[in-house]
Amino acid sequence: MRLHTSPASPFGRKVAVVLHETGLWPRVERRDASLSPIAPDAAVCAANPLGKIPCLELDDGSALYDSRVICEYLDGLHPGPKLFPADGPSRFAALRLQALADGMLDTAVGLRYETFLRPEPLRWTDWIAAQKLKLTRALDRLEQECEGFAQRIDIGTLAIACALGYLDFRFADDRWRDGRPRLAAFEAKIAERPSLAATRPG
Repeated sequence: MRLHTSPASPFGRKVAVVLHETGLWPRVERRDASLSPIAPDAAVCAANPLGKIPCLELDDGSALYDSRVICEYLDGLHPGPKLFPADGPSRFAALRLQALADGMLDTAVGLRYETFLRPEPLRWTDWIAAQKLKLTRALDRLEQECEGFAQRIDIGTLAIACALGYLDFRFADDRWRDGRPRLAAFEAKIAERPSLAATRPG
């Protein structure tokens, strides 16, 4: 298998975390893609017409995308404890948490493009403020819900860890930990896992 990704991609990091957690890391060739919203990567586009990473090319020549699909596929390839619960309330709790994390990342990556790549005279300040408010609401909800997260390792808690890591990586000045002691404690604990330590952006 061949994974198109980037060390700076939080969605790529989520896939990398799953590869580590499942012991599948040695089975995947990793290719760092160089791309932006206005500068696509030809190899990525050949595998994924959307031109987005991560993208996993399988041995039969087909490809999987996006990170949610890739992570669930990988979770089905190993015999150990599953990161995607099979059914019932625990499955939907994990999937909902992953959806919240992915929504935070969509918002944060969009903010990164708007505030770093877009020429300053063209930046939309009201849109930027609205996106930051989305992140604030999500972080506040996580502060309310996160008790016990550190004892629960599934795709939801791992995705949240990746989202918080991306905020540290790209938006450290926003100090998301301020006023959120329980969420900060969860992040500090889960960040000790080898899968997250090995994939920390920097």
